[in-house]
Amino acid sequence: MNARSQKRWRFIVGCGLVFALIAWFGAGQFFLVPKPILVGVLHSQTGPIAVSEQAMIEAEQLAFEEINAAGGILGRPIQWIIADGASDWPTFAREAERLISDEGVTVLFGCWTSASRKSVLPVLERSDHLLIYPMAYEGLEACPNVIYTGAAPNQQITPAVQWCQSALNARRFFLLGSDYIWPHCVNAIISDQLMGLGVEKVAEQYVPFGSTNLKAYVQEIVDTQPDAILCSVVGDSAIAFFRELRKAGISPDDIPVITFALAEDELRSTNHADMVGHYAAWNYFQSIDSEENKRFVSAFKERYGADRVTSDVIAAAYNSVYLWANAVRESGNTDVQQVRNALRQQSLNAPEGIIAVDPSTQHTWRPVYIGKIQADKQFEIVWTSNGSVRPVPYPITRSKRDWTAFVNDLQRRWGGWSNTQTNKSDEALKND
Repeated sequence: MNARSQKRWRFIVGCGLVFALIAWFGAGQFFLVPKPILVGVLHSQTGPIAVSEQAMIEAEQLAFEEINAAGGILGRPIQWIIADGASDWPTFAREAERLISDEGVTVLFGCWTSASRKSVLPVLERSDHLLIYPMAYEGLEACPNVIYTGAAPNQQITPAVQWCQSALNARRFFLLGSDYIWPHCVNAIISDQLMGLGVEKVAEQYVPFGSTNLKAYVQEIVDTQPDAILCSVVGDSAIAFFRELRKAGISPDDIPVITFALAEDELRSTNHADMVGHYAAWNYFQSIDSEENKRFVSAFKERYGADRVTSDVIAAAYNSVYLWANAVRESGNTDVQQVRNALRQQSLNAPEGIIAVDPSTQHTWRPVYIGKIQADKQFEIVWTSNGSVRPVPYPITRSKRDWTAFVNDLQRRWGGWSNTQTNKSDEALKND
């Protein structure tokens, strides 16, 4: 081989090596950056419910970050896309559709109110997709497209009513809720229970959604003098309610309130002095004395600030991510149907104790706690269930058929999942 041929050969070999290196490096880069798992986060970032839902976004984000820091799932990082439900039920449905159809998410974490969840259900059913719903709710539902990681009625509502009767010796109850699907169903469940207990319901009233004008409702409480108030008022309305109670001179020693909607995070961001001494029923309190909870509280504060607090919905949102992640690992992929099947078998040593998905209802077994609001914005736990409680989404006081008819009748009468006829602005209410 002459010198010219040798030079040409060396050039060809050199080019081959360069292309091989480029190909190898490119492939290496491809494998070093695997395709992320896309998930949707659908909560209100604006509107009257945003004060409660923002913390759920943060809890879910904390779990995503922890999982990614530990190597992701199946060697892939999680990438989350946040959508704003804007405290508006049709917006929740539109954003759910966009996340599934346009963004291609493999699962949805989200919703707060039952009205938002009910609005999203048709979207899930059309696409056969999956929502993990972290909020305590009224039950009366068991959709195959939803995993319910919050409490069913028998894990929050009915134990609280029973406790009021036995521990507070309450015999006359005032029921007050926001005017949408959850409080109406909650109060129907409570009404059945009160009848069974042989005690009195002195009134059942509903506040227009988002209203902060509650003087008339408090005046009725003054007039009727119940032994206890069972409160399913949400968001800004709940804060206004406690403020009006204090203005009217009603203390917890006079008429205690048991709320199903206010927790540590709301206390942190409000004048909680109005609420001290009243009660709440939940499945988690920050004051739970366990190593798992101490680790969770520490991680949340480290991520979001020492002044931040955890709460039931924060814990439930956080747990939801880990239950889903374990199901993805077990199924070996992100296929919705396979992950859903795997989720039905999951359990977790959670901050509140052992939780487990019930395969027959897709709700979670959970412990139940009743707490008394303290001056330090925490809850003194005054009652605890004996272990995790099995979820019963349809109370036995009526048949499943009757409960379904009750819910459907509300939707027909309202033309949706809230009573728009009464949901007037505060200014309109003042002029009535």
